[in-house]
Amino acid sequence: MELAQVAIEYMIMIPILIAQIFLFPMVASAMMNNWVDSRRTIVIQEVASNLSSSMQQLYSSLNHETISAGTVTNELDLPRYIEDYPYKGNASLRTIGSNGSRILEITLSYVGDDISTTALATFGANMEWMNSTFLSNSTSAGIIAEKQLNGTIRMYFG
Repeated sequence: MELAQVAIEYMIMIPILIAQIFLFPMVASAMMNNWVDSRRTIVIQEVASNLSSSMQQLYSSLNHETISAGTVTNELDLPRYIEDYPYKGNASLRTIGSNGSRILEITLSYVGDDISTTALATFGANMEWMNSTFLSNSTSAGIIAEKQLNGTIRMYFG
């Protein structure tokens, strides 16, 4: 009777142990991938927020009436790579409200990965956006703003 009970226990426990040998690494790998993706998402969201804030500050500086027409280039203090991934960005401008306020929607994404994020920046009615692409590993990665004689501020990625 004792021998039969041990044999039954082995018949139950051996498949469970074998399953654990395969399941534990798979579950650990899935959890790590999820953690890495979450960390990358948080970092690129922070970069998008900094980019949005820099654009708003540049616009606010040029929008003052004491600033004459001209071009300003803002070389950003953003990382060129995030965990060995360069990232790229695009933006689109849309008008909201009856006062002509504008919102610039900035989308950043990793090159070679599916992770992307969006940040918004609010501007006045005199802001224009020129379609351009931001490349983090470019030597000229930055923001260019041109204030024109009529007070219009045209911005684009350099």
